[in-house]
Order: sequence, then structure tokens, then C-alpha cells
Amino acid sequence: MDEKWKVSGTYFEGCNCTISCPCIFLNAPTGDDCTLLVGWHIEKGRFGEVALDGLNVAMATYSPGHMLQVKWKAALYLDEKASESQKNALTQIFGGQAGGHPAAIASFIGQVLGVSSKKMDYKADGRKRSLEIAGVLKAEIEAIEGQGGAEATITNNPFGVAPGYPVVQAKSKQISYHDYGMNWDISGKNGYYSPFSYQAG
Repeated sequence: MDEKWKVSGTYFEGCNCTISCPCIFLNAPTGDDCTLLVGWHIEKGRFGEVALDGLNVAMATYSPGHMLQVKWKAALYLDEKASESQKNALTQIFGGQAGGHPAAIASFIGQVLGVSSKKMDYKADGRKRSLEIAGVLKAEIEAIEGQGGAEATITNNPFGVAPGYPVVQAKSKQISYHDYGMNWDISGKNGYYSPFSYQAG
């Protein structure tokens, strides 16, 4: 029987599209391709009897065109703090094998470049979000101020990582990623952050 599982917390992403990324509205990226980094910080989580609280996960994806019309390359990164049972659970969830929304995301992946454990440092400071993966990634985004000084948000977008939640529109301060032959140095481009909640079973 498949394990029951649920994870929730906060996520953020940054990509090379201009603000706001047209991919979440089922359109082609603003360039010829899309380089996308997504990070998840799990505040509460469980996979069967395995607790996942406080762990981080990230995925780097490359789409050589319209994200809904071509297959992506992807690399998955797991928090090195995780035990072997936790790593197995995170791989099943965020690799898409355990069902739920991550399985829908994984259906677009044509090539898995690798799954690795790394030291990961996630920070949330007001309207800023950052993630550092040792030797691989430095990423920082900051929310765009909307009317009345509130965060600018997008609600009910048809495609995205956090169904059911408004996403905060942000702008990248820095996304520097170098692994698997992919080298991205992005600033001043699109970013989002939001709560997330996934479950299955």
C-alpha cells in the first residue's frame, strides 16, 4: 500500500523570464528557453512514520521551450541533514513517485540529471527569500511592492508549484547556479514565493 504523506511550508522560485513569468499562464517563456530554480522549506511534514519537519529540497530544471510542450531536464537536491529514511521519503515525494501535486510536476521531466544531498541554507527575512546549496547555488529574491505597500500577488494562476495559494510576485537579486553542465547567472528577473501544501494517500 502506498504511504500516506503530507508536507507543508514555504517555497520560492526564480527563473530567467521577465516579470511576470508567462509560463504560469500557459504561455511560452519570454526567451527561447526557461531555466528555473525551485526551493521548498518544509515546516511540517510526514511520510508514513517518517517526520520531515525542518528539511529543505530544491530542484533545478531546464526547459528548451514552452514548458507544457517539451520535456525538461531536472536535478533534485536534498538537505544533507536528512537521514537515509528521510532522503528516501523526500526523493519519492519530490521526484513524483508518491503521487500528489509533485507527480504532476514530474510528468513534464524527460531527463533526471541526478539526485544529491547537499548542505542547504534557507532564509526568510521579511519580503526576502534566499537559498544556498554548498558549491552549487546562491539564490535570493525579494517581493515587489504592490498598491498600498502590500506584496504584489497573483491568484488562481492555471500552472504553478503552489496550487490553492496566492503567489507573491518577486524579483531576483541573484540566482547563480552551476552544476550538471548548466551555468546560470541571473539577476533582475522573475521570482515567486508562497506557502505550499502537498499530500497523497
